[in-house]
Amino acid sequence: MASVFGHGFLAFTIAKVLDSKSNKLLLFLAIGSAVLPDLDVLTFSFNISYADPFGHRGFTHSVLFALIWSLILAFIFGKSRKLIFTIVLFLATISHGVLDAMTTGGKGVGFFIPFDNTRYFFPFRPIKVSPIGVEKFLSEWGINVILSEFKYIALPCLVVLIVISASRKINF
Repeated sequence: MASVFGHGFLAFTIAKVLDSKSNKLLLFLAIGSAVLPDLDVLTFSFNISYADPFGHRGFTHSVLFALIWSLILAFIFGKSRKLIFTIVLFLATISHGVLDAMTTGGKGVGFFIPFDNTRYFFPFRPIKVSPIGVEKFLSEWGINVILSEFKYIALPCLVVLIVISASRKINF
């Protein structure tokens, strides 16, 4: 998996790009939604195997989960902006699986669970897989993860945010 930092920063960027009003609630929900799929690591505690549809990188990383989750949050919090909330939250949630499919470890991402239990990786996998647990993250491995995420997530996001910010000030 990418780290909570990489997932959160991409979700922040998605929300800022798609929501010109910069709604703070939507930013918060987007970041939370991008991190949420990794709650499935709790399944290890219940002896649910990685390869199980409800195991790590399973259903909570799927397109269906992202759609259901974004619709629920948009219905509850979207008020008159349900469509933009749905789009931002869907993209933020599904971005988790996309980043995980670009990592160097794990057993792939179940994008199409429950319809297909196949796990997928992308051919381009430059992001170092993040260790599970704070202690392991505070190590050389964790530093390498942060460096790869800076290069492949943070820098592209910063470029996008700067371009969007500049274009909104110029009012194209």
